[in-house]
Amino acid sequence: MKVVCFAHAGAGVSAFHRWPELVGPGVDVVPWLLPGRDRRRREPRVVGREGLLRELRGVADAVGGQPYALYGHSLGGLVAYTLARAAAETGLRSAPALLAVGALPPPDGVAALVGGAELSDGELVGLLTRFGAVPEGVRAGDVWHRSVLPVLRDDLRLAAALKGAAGGPVDVPLLAVAGREDPLGGPEAVAGWGRWTTARFVRRTVPGGHFFVREAALPRLVGRAARVVARCAR
Repeated sequence: MKVVCFAHAGAGVSAFHRWPELVGPGVDVVPWLLPGRDRRRREPRVVGREGLLRELRGVADAVGGQPYALYGHSLGGLVAYTLARAAAETGLRSAPALLAVGALPPPDGVAALVGGAELSDGELVGLLTRFGAVPEGVRAGDVWHRSVLPVLRDDLRLAAALKGAAGGPVDVPLLAVAGREDPLGGPEAVAGWGRWTTARFVRRTVPGGHFFVREAALPRLVGRAARVVARCAR
């Protein structure tokens, strides 16, 4: 089974570089790079639902008509949820066999950073710093401010648009994962995803803060879940 993965705001796909060796057998990791970053940095960034769905039409080719799962981390969770709701609009033959989200309250939950898209640079950096989302040692005008902050700001705009356009629960098994020390999408906040599926809902907690996507526990958990739903699909 292929697992298509979407990263957190401001990121490319580097957070998933260890996943292929950690998810275990029978699972093929497909990190999805959104435009406006890394090798796609010259392409216009996506800031709305319709533009996102046009971008995600390529997922159909990537999964090739086979059963597939989606994982999204933080902002990526909203991307994965949106794709699961609108799979047919993007040319996919079926809904995912599994929707997994991490470090993210549900669309009707409180998202502390989403409203920060229109803040000044100084205010936005201050807000991000409070939640540990700014690397140590960055200074105004440096490479991080020039290359990452604009991407992060547009990703927050996309998050706000996707929250506003959320259409209701999916009929897909849903796995919601929280970091035990995550100030943005902790265990209580993530539990709200149970209202957003009419199928089976499972909630798990792993060690770490908001960026536990880089640790080993999450890909192993997603790999096990993908193998379970693959057996059910067969």
